[in-house]
Amino acid sequence: MTVAVVTDSTAYLPVDLAARHGIHVIPLQVAVGGVSHEEGRDVTSEQIATALREFVPVSTSRPAPAAFSRMYAELSDAGAEAIVSIHLSAQMSATLSAAELASASAPVPVTVVDSETIGMAMGFAVLAAADLAAAGGDAGAVAEAARRHAQASTTVFYVDTLEHLRRGGRIGRASAMVGSALAIKPLLTVRDGHIEPLERVRTASKALARLEAHAQAAATELGRRDDVDGVDVAVHQLDSRDRAEVLAERLAREIPEVGRVLMVEVGAVVGAHVGPGTLAVVVAPRPSAHRSSISDDLS
Repeated sequence: MTVAVVTDSTAYLPVDLAARHGIHVIPLQVAVGGVSHEEGRDVTSEQIATALREFVPVSTSRPAPAAFSRMYAELSDAGAEAIVSIHLSAQMSATLSAAELASASAPVPVTVVDSETIGMAMGFAVLAAADLAAAGGDAGAVAEAARRHAQASTTVFYVDTLEHLRRGGRIGRASAMVGSALAIKPLLTVRDGHIEPLERVRTASKALARLEAHAQAAATELGRRDDVDGVDVAVHQLDSRDRAEVLAERLAREIPEVGRVLMVEVGAVVGAHVGPGTLAVVVAPRPSAHRSSISDDLS
C-alpha cells in the first residue's frame, strides 16, 4: 500500500527536508492588520515580529476543510492508497477538526493524528512517519509511529512576555504565571497537548542556561531507552538568532547522544502567539528501526 503523509505548516519542517521525504504541507492562515496570508508562503516571521512590536493586530486561523479535501484528492490521483494526516494539538488549534471533516469524504482512507504538540516536536514525528511509509509500512503503523515519536519528544521554551500567549488564549495552565510576569522570565513546556508552566527564572541569560539543562536531561532520559539511537534536537527562535546560535552550539557540543542540532525559525502562526525573543528547544528520539533516510538527512 502506498501511504502519503500530510502535515501542517506549524511543524516548521525545513522545505527541502519535507520535499526529500515526500511530506505534503497544508498552511495555516495569518492575518496581519486585517490582511490574510498563508504561513510559509507570503508572510515571514520577521514581518510578524515587527507587527507585534508596532501593535499591529495579528491573528491566526485554521486551514479551511476544503484545503484538506483538495490535498487528499490530489494525493489519491497521484496514486496514494491511504493517507496519514498529522497535525498540531487540537487543544491549540481547530486544524485537526478541519482535517477530520475533509477525511470523511476523501477518496481514500485518511487517518488523522493529533500530535498533541507543535513545532519540530511534531516535525520530527512527521519525518519518522514518512520514513516508515517509504519503507512500506501500512497506514496504521505509520500513524502509530507518529504518535509514539511525538509523545516521546520534549519541548521547552522561553518567552520574553506571556502577554501574546494570554491574548491568543493559548496560555493554558501557565496563566498562573501572569500575575508575576513582570518579575520573571518564564520557561514553559508542551504537555498532553497544552502549554504548562515549567520554571520561573529571573534573567534571559538564566533562561538560556535552564533551556540547555532541560534539553540535556531529556536527551539523557531518551538515551536510556533500547528503542532509540540517540536524539535529534531543534532550536526554534523568533527574533533571537544570536542567542539561538549560542544555545545550538552548546547543545551540539554537550549532548553526546545528539545526531544533529537543527536551527529552525518559528513561523508566523506560532510567532503571533509567543512574540519576539522566543527561544525553544525540542529533543526527539532517533528511532533505531526504519530510520535510514532520516539518518541520511539528520546526521
